[in-house]
Amino acid sequence: MTSHEQRPERRFSTRVVDYVRYRPSYPPELLAWLRETAGFSPAWKIADIGSGTGIFARLLLDHGNFVYGVEPNQAMRASAEEALAGQERFVSVPGNSEATTLSDASVELVTAAQAFHWFEPVATKREFQRILKPGGRVLVVFNSRRHDASPFMRVYDDYLTANAVDYSKVDHKLVSAERLRAFLGDYREWKATFSVFKDYDAVRGLSSSSSYVPAPDHPRYAEFYDGLREIVATHAVDGRVEFFYETEAYLGAVEQ
Repeated sequence: MTSHEQRPERRFSTRVVDYVRYRPSYPPELLAWLRETAGFSPAWKIADIGSGTGIFARLLLDHGNFVYGVEPNQAMRASAEEALAGQERFVSVPGNSEATTLSDASVELVTAAQAFHWFEPVATKREFQRILKPGGRVLVVFNSRRHDASPFMRVYDDYLTANAVDYSKVDHKLVSAERLRAFLGDYREWKATFSVFKDYDAVRGLSSSSSYVPAPDHPRYAEFYDGLREIVATHAVDGRVEFFYETEAYLGAVEQ
């Protein structure tokens, strides 16, 4: 791994194209749950922290919300700006979870999709308390691979554990219920499953979008993808394998 990729805010700089093309979005039913649970409406202003290439922000914008996309990585932020160009209700913000640059009490909801595990909890909680309006909420969302859903999913996860660079240290599955509760209080949760079919090129692209997979300048780059191709070939049906996901959403508050 190159030194610049070890810093969380720069780990995805060379992975943007694959991130945009191969990362899945989130079920729109999640927003229906938010409406039922918290009275979520298009009138709410939202700070999407660690907004990346704008995948979750697009879902919120399609709902009619005004969204601040707060993202520290310049390459990912530029990708979101290009993808969401023309969206008058989207404002791209160079910032991070500890220093969003947003005004005090400026949003009804803070979201973190596929990003919460990168946050430093104490400073982040203080910043979220500052930018949320009284009674505001925080929504943490993950798309998680269902590791035990099929033989392929088990083999794929085992392969990452054995061959990726630091998968066991940065996988968002390390976020425990205790960590969520310390941040969100007595949170509400929602889960839903879905799956997508991928050929080898799509599996390769999805894998390379992850910061823990060897980059092209890594000495084991070619070896990693040779092994990945073999796994896909072994488990593919009609040239494709099925990726099983579970969307996990946690809604709470960060009261003083």
